[in-house]
Amino acid sequence: MMIRCAVVSLFLLTLSILTVSDEILDGGDFIKLPSEALRFFDGSAEADGGDDHDSVGTRWAILLAGSNGYWNYRHQADVCHAYQVLKRGGLKDENIVVFMYDDIAYNEENPRPGVIINSPHGEDVYNGVPKDYVGEDVTVDNFFAVLLGNKTSIKGGSGKVVDSSSNDHIFIYYSDHGGPGVLGMPTSPYLYADDLINVLKKKHSSGTYKSLVFYLEACESGSIFEGLLPEGLNIYATTAANAEESSWGTYCPGDYPSPPPEYETCLGDLYSVAWMEDSDVHNLRAETLRQQYQLVKKRTAGANSYYGSHVMQFGDLQLSLDTLYLYMGTNPANDNFTLLSENSLWPSSRPVNQRDADLLHFWHKFRKAPEGSTRKFESQQQLTEAMAHRTHLDNSIKLIGKLLFGFEKGPEVLNNVRPAGEPLVDDWNCLKWLVREFETHCGSLSQYGMKHMRSIANICNAGVNVEQMAEASAQACTRFPSNPWSSLHRGFSA
Repeated sequence: MMIRCAVVSLFLLTLSILTVSDEILDGGDFIKLPSEALRFFDGSAEADGGDDHDSVGTRWAILLAGSNGYWNYRHQADVCHAYQVLKRGGLKDENIVVFMYDDIAYNEENPRPGVIINSPHGEDVYNGVPKDYVGEDVTVDNFFAVLLGNKTSIKGGSGKVVDSSSNDHIFIYYSDHGGPGVLGMPTSPYLYADDLINVLKKKHSSGTYKSLVFYLEACESGSIFEGLLPEGLNIYATTAANAEESSWGTYCPGDYPSPPPEYETCLGDLYSVAWMEDSDVHNLRAETLRQQYQLVKKRTAGANSYYGSHVMQFGDLQLSLDTLYLYMGTNPANDNFTLLSENSLWPSSRPVNQRDADLLHFWHKFRKAPEGSTRKFESQQQLTEAMAHRTHLDNSIKLIGKLLFGFEKGPEVLNNVRPAGEPLVDDWNCLKWLVREFETHCGSLSQYGMKHMRSIANICNAGVNVEQMAEASAQACTRFPSNPWSSLHRGFSA
């Protein structure tokens, strides 16, 4: 009788555990058992990303902020915060490679010199961050060389690379401006989707990782992977937005919660803050990539369809069942934290479109500056130049479309969006050539102009060649504004 009762009790206990496991896979509400209990019932540490992984592989990370300028404060703040998450998780500095221009912490605009914060009441996230690749060393070529572990191709910087092996796990986090098929850099050229995918394929072919996770913050970031990242590379990617929409800055002046009054810029990005603030407070041995994706997706979408974006996932989706611990480690202080399906903080009530965050900064700088001051004049000039650059680019692209395809068909061609799952362009070299022709005659696209990459890609897809693009660009742009935004002093973006 006692044996029968024991068997029944074990069966019921097993059934309850399986029910909890099903809820975990579905991303539903649940309370996690302590990690020790999970290991007992699962029979191995691997089920929850336990310590046994440390004996068979190393965690590596690349953190990259792809912008410069104080108005882009949030990108470097995001990357510094990500470093603190990984550092508290137990990753070593020798396994974390940081790219950032490093012009924010001691910028004359920064009200707290030497300090960077990523939330209104947040701690200093700049302290201790390695300066592996800063300034002009933040380049596409160095990023690719670091990922591939190719020390001989590195130019400048610390020389640190991802020297990974077949059992290692790699985490990449990239925060910046973007556009259809492209990601920004503080240097030229920009990072194009086809080049990134080719490097990821090359990394996979080298057999130097077990799995790779890529978190990407940028406008139209879904276009970097959509129709391009194949399954079978053991890569799982999530993006702040789909292929057609902007991502959003948060903790901005006028937002709630608002940054401290002395700050005139956004402190973070909505998707980025969502995954990091989730990681800050949870036991990452007990939370999967999929669960975090669901939490971040809900928070980033916002309360309505305008203020927010659609977080996407790509690649080998079965990797989303991995625990975050495999890639980020975990803060021991969070070992007993129970995980629910609601994020720990309320979503931002009024985030700012990434592309408008610079205008917001210039406006608040102008509004708060004393009348007649140099600061007042400087901020007015910055705002005027930024708006002139935008107007010039928008009008030039529209006119080129009309010159190439006619006044009626031109807008239709430029605004065409391919069906979901298809890549942006058929010929990536064509896109880059046409970008160079446009910039030669019309000036730099810069961070704002990346929004027009889809239009230029559509011109390629319509069969326009380099000579035709050059002729149309020359007619559309007899000159371009003489300001830092339009200047080609940094070179072409392609």
